[in-house]
Amino acid sequence: MSFPMDNFLNIVITIWNEGVFGINFNNITLGIFILLLFVFFRSLFSKIVVSRLKAIASKSKTKIDDEVLEAFSDPIRFIPIVLGVYISTAYIDLNQSLELFAANLNKSLITILIFWFMYKLIDPLSFFMNKYEELLTSDLVDWGIKLLKFFIFFIGAAAVLETWGIKVGPILAGLGLLSVAIALGAQDLFKNLISGILILLEKRFKNGDWIKVDNIVEGTVERIGFRSTLVRRFDSSPIMVPNFNFAENAVTNFSNMRNRRIYWTIGLEYRTTHEQLKNVRDKIEGYITSNNSFVKSTEEATFVRIEKFSDSSIDLLVYCFAATKNWGEWLEIKENLAFEIKQIVENEKAGFAFPSTSIYHENSPN
Repeated sequence: MSFPMDNFLNIVITIWNEGVFGINFNNITLGIFILLLFVFFRSLFSKIVVSRLKAIASKSKTKIDDEVLEAFSDPIRFIPIVLGVYISTAYIDLNQSLELFAANLNKSLITILIFWFMYKLIDPLSFFMNKYEELLTSDLVDWGIKLLKFFIFFIGAAAVLETWGIKVGPILAGLGLLSVAIALGAQDLFKNLISGILILLEKRFKNGDWIKVDNIVEGTVERIGFRSTLVRRFDSSPIMVPNFNFAENAVTNFSNMRNRRIYWTIGLEYRTTHEQLKNVRDKIEGYITSNNSFVKSTEEATFVRIEKFSDSSIDLLVYCFAATKNWGEWLEIKENLAFEIKQIVENEKAGFAFPSTSIYHENSPN
């Protein structure tokens, strides 16, 4: 039995000419070829365009244009795709329904491209917002940039949906009803969000600060988020603290203190003479006031005084501030002061007291 090849070839030719949806395969093949050609040359196109623009930007004195070009590198690579789709669909003879689909597709791609450029433009231009860091804090500026990016993304997505005849209004109305239901079960989320905003507005602390939250955590702030704040304890373990804790508990920010305080009570023996007490006090005070490691008494309170007579000692108060906020430097200054006080007491032939009890025994007559 012979296979009817002539009939088979006629069917192939007929299908090729009729094509799909009224478009013959010649046009489809050529349209795909045009699109693939643009895809193939998009890297070359982006390199040529970006290199040319970089050459122009390099002649300027500012760096903002270089950062803008760097941010635009991805959207620029997308331009040949948009052009390829547009030329391909324009070349193919489409019926009315497919022509409408192609028009919407081209509008969508162009809309995406425009909003992509706007989205990428935020990062290089965000340095203008950084000028307000003293007023708003860097974390609040970061939040503002994220919200602006989300707003651009949302508007772009809405514009694409409108192009395809999908109304955004009813969707937002439905989301509004849904958000009310969610809000009832997400009160903690909003409470944390509001607390986080207040932290940034009131500048309670910032990234890198050493803080202590009573009965919660003590450590270094690494990131202030919308819902929680990452605090790394001194044993290097990270703790995620919900933001509402900073509103409901006392927060000590050690990084904001001007200087570190030294507050000691030194006990001297009761056998210490009046002259020895005065000499020990004066020499300790002289060391503190003449040493640049300590804050001057005109800036912070400084006291070296006989405070009281305790049960087992004469107490000498040493109250001063080290001229540093660094914990390691503060420990070194305290250590040097301790060495000096020990040397002064020994040189004066006095002694340090320690808790003791004296028992007096009275002999009764036989």
